[in-house]
Amino acid sequence: MANDLETSTFAKKIDNVDLPALRHKYAEERDRRVRGDGIGQFIEMSGGYRKYITDPDMDDATPRDALSDHVGVLIIGAGWTGMVAAVRMQQAEVTDFRILDNGRDFGGTWYWNRYPGVQCDLESYIYIPLLEETGYVPSEKYAHGKEIREHAERVGRKFGLYERTLFQTHLKALNWDEDNSRWTVTTNRNDKFTAQRVVMACGSLNRPKLPGIPGILSFKGKSFHTSRWDYSYTGGDTTGGLHKLADKRVALIGTGATGIQVAPFIAADAKHLYVIQRTPAAVGERRNKPTEDEWAKTLGPGWQENRRYNFQKLVSGVPQEVDLVNDTWTEIMRILGAIAFRVSQNEEISPEERALQMELADALCMNGLRDRVSREVASPETAEALTPWYRFFCKRPTFSDRYLPIFNRPNVTLVDSKGHGVDQITPDGVVVDGREYKVDCIIFATGFEVGTDFTRRAEVEIYGRGGEALTKHWADDFRTLHGVTTNGFPNLFFMGPAQGPGDVNYTYPSELQSKYIARILARGQAEKADVIEVTDEAVAAYVKHFREVALDNLDFYKQCTPSYYNNEGDPSKYRGFLSQRYGGGFGKYRDMVLNWLDEGMPGLEFRRTS
Repeated sequence: MANDLETSTFAKKIDNVDLPALRHKYAEERDRRVRGDGIGQFIEMSGGYRKYITDPDMDDATPRDALSDHVGVLIIGAGWTGMVAAVRMQQAEVTDFRILDNGRDFGGTWYWNRYPGVQCDLESYIYIPLLEETGYVPSEKYAHGKEIREHAERVGRKFGLYERTLFQTHLKALNWDEDNSRWTVTTNRNDKFTAQRVVMACGSLNRPKLPGIPGILSFKGKSFHTSRWDYSYTGGDTTGGLHKLADKRVALIGTGATGIQVAPFIAADAKHLYVIQRTPAAVGERRNKPTEDEWAKTLGPGWQENRRYNFQKLVSGVPQEVDLVNDTWTEIMRILGAIAFRVSQNEEISPEERALQMELADALCMNGLRDRVSREVASPETAEALTPWYRFFCKRPTFSDRYLPIFNRPNVTLVDSKGHGVDQITPDGVVVDGREYKVDCIIFATGFEVGTDFTRRAEVEIYGRGGEALTKHWADDFRTLHGVTTNGFPNLFFMGPAQGPGDVNYTYPSELQSKYIARILARGQAEKADVIEVTDEAVAAYVKHFREVALDNLDFYKQCTPSYYNNEGDPSKYRGFLSQRYGGGFGKYRDMVLNWLDEGMPGLEFRRTS
């Protein structure tokens, strides 16, 4: 595919693209889906809706005494972000720490997402952290959830994290104690202890999202969110075998990354599956394969970092001599990235021409994905309904070799809502476009909250100096230094994309942030600093810089079909899932923060108060 860039074949493909017609079709499909309430369409999971975030496999919490002690560092979150932070802190000789998490084991999103078919949608050799440190190589190019969870447990054992972690514990309150220069921590287990520093490592996609469909609680059958899969109802496990669905009619609401993974497993065993679609997914080829032993034996020191770095450069549009990952992600990005890089290096090309070239390359990629639907789905009507009409960067792409063929099965029906979603849920089923589909079970594959307040997703309000709530502090915009710390909230550190680094590979930025925070904490420990606090001036300077380098993509995302990428059709210049990230790119962000660390961390104050 990449060679097309240098041939007349590529030029012919470009000539065959009818951009005016394509733009009209994209706008038409987008307008069907735009809602006035944006992200407000999703329900806050409290009251009767709380059952959708309750773990069906959670036994009563293991009894333990309530804690009233003091700890040097508290890490909120036992997923990959929190685990990597803990490991890097240990390596920096910051060893007085504790981890707190709602779940009963390590894994974060991989602990909660145990639905059939759950699988990494990035190459596991670059996604799964700490492979070299544990001497482990995944068994497949795209590892399944069970293997990823087992690796999280492996990391927990190797680095002694189990004895430092409070599982099945929910953070209820976090308050800055001005008199003692530390945080007061309250939990649902009657703990009330203090922490000198706190690291918020809650993850980017951690709180299940439920659409505000009228009548959800009126449904008399079984219903659950995919991140809280109930195998006691379905039977089977993450590999399938859902034998208890043999006499069940199932409605699957949602056709994003989760929906396309789980649908084939439901289709294999259910009496009938109704796939409820608002927006078709762009489905690329998966092409999974087992890891070759001989290849694994060739991996030398630094192999994972080299592979991650190579992938990050390629998907950022920077040509590399070799494509180490060589999958559908990099194949697609070689077209888009090569054109983007080429036009960015040519100062004679006008901004309008650059945009046109990118739009043409995008059309080629999407045309290839659209053609795949018609090749794999027998019914022309169903294939048309499954065809994605939007630009490539409007939604996160999905990858599956099993999803599209299920629509050739007699027990699978695509219910295309033509962009409007489900009208309502009745005691007996779901209503779409005025028609009721009677079902025994409703499964919500509706993803995770993005764009809502940080404290809503973290499920706790944080009160800093003077009792100011973080929600109020960030009401108008995020205000941070490098996305990691904010003024007025001493000794508090954040991990995630808000004003920080972003990448297709979510775990790669976590590595950088973990090392960044570990160096700060190590310095604080060495200087016996009670307080580590960023100055107002440093925050203001960084926010100014952040806005100067912000990607000018607001108009692009306004034209996109609604998704979490564009705040459900209401994109924000600085607070959207993508626009909240550092616009200069991962490489420039990394160089900036590493230089800042080497220069002595200007703008960050280390003070002793006792």
